Amino acid sequence: MKILITAGPTREFIDPVRFISNPSTGRLGYTLADKAKNLGYSVTLISGPTYLEPPKKVKFIPVLSALEMFSSVQKEFPSNDALIMSAAVSDWRLKKKYPEKLKEKSAWNLKLVPNPDILKSIAKIKKENKIIVGFALESSHILKNGWKKLQEKNMDMIIANDVSYFGEGNKNSKIFILFPDKTIEDCTGFTKEKLSSIILKKIENIFKEKK
Repeated sequence: MKILITAGPTREFIDPVRFISNPSTGRLGYTLADKAKNLGYSVTLISGPTYLEPPKKVKFIPVLSALEMFSSVQKEFPSNDALIMSAAVSDWRLKKKYPEKLKEKSAWNLKLVPNPDILKSIAKIKKENKIIVGFALESSHILKNGWKKLQEKNMDMIIANDVSYFGEGNKNSKIFILFPDKTIEDCTGFTKEKLSSIILKKIENIFKEKK
């Protein structure tokens, strides 16, 4: 099986030295890539900027912005069997990026425009034998929002979790794996290593069913 994994945050630059981002560590995506490689799968890892070393023997594609990640996913997805979209992609980018460092310290407003919805765009070109796995990071109504995203974006499964799992996570973080047949697997409190193993096992089962 050939697996495409996205990881880490994206950065949306305001000027050459300032950007909008989020506190994603990328650790879940890198753990998934390492475990998938050790299971004998062909792995491509598209990652925003992190302090992590890419796993060896993995095709590594570094990106910065959401648009760069969007372009890379569109290019790589057709040649892979499964996509695990674990990256924390910025929902907005600056309408205008300033070419030089802004020096005037005064109140000012940033004009933001939406970034492309990568999963929604990939769902439109998804074939029956392809697997798409997404994530839903929610501050409330975790299951309700998770089910909605699962259906809207034509995914084979989605991992819905609360905001406390962002970054390093903790033992009380609520985590649920949702499937189109309405089944739920409660993974609350699981480490990213344990969750990664479960996700890959579920993907393997789906892959066998589709074959």
